[in-house]
Amino acid sequence: MGVNRLALVAGLALALSTPAHADVDWAKGLVTARGIGLADRQAPNPAVARGPSRRKAEEAAKLALAAELPALPLAAGGTLADKLGDPAIKARIDRAVAYAISLSADPETDGSWRVTMAVPIEALRQALTGPRALADSGDAVTPVVIVEGVTATPAIGASVAGLAAPTIWVSAVPTWAKDAPRIKATASKGGVIDAKAPKAGEATLFVIVTK
Repeated sequence: MGVNRLALVAGLALALSTPAHADVDWAKGLVTARGIGLADRQAPNPAVARGPSRRKAEEAAKLALAAELPALPLAAGGTLADKLGDPAIKARIDRAVAYAISLSADPETDGSWRVTMAVPIEALRQALTGPRALADSGDAVTPVVIVEGVTATPAIGASVAGLAAPTIWVSAVPTWAKDAPRIKATASKGGVIDAKAPKAGEATLFVIVTK
């Protein structure tokens, strides 16, 4: 085995020995985790090893996601862990992890993989409430609304202007949302952000700008 391959194996082994963890990005609305799958040294070549190692990498990332999610804060108080005693909610959370999104997948020359998987925070919110019923007329609402002046901290399930709707939490308005209508929060407490949002609905994405 050449020096470069030895270094690669050593690096992957070190990464695997480090406890996996997930990261929460409230601005992107994602919980992400990285996973590594080492190639089977008994495989006849790297191409044969890549399938099983990819699955191992994805499974490692999903395990890290599942370990992180219970600690996420809820806007009304407590954490996601407090809701997992409800079998229906737990089943929906488990399904969200099982169907985690693949953000990146990088193969190594020896057949190993490094992957990054993500669970949308909105999927977790809907796991708590159940799927939203869509009216026969569809959603004729403002797609994105910026909410300024919020003093609350990021959490799952905050209601805005009386609406249980998708949210992301940012420190500055992202470029893609710069032309969206803006409203001012008049109060924010207990997971409720008071504001007036004309033509908004439960399909509106509220971009919450925190102080």
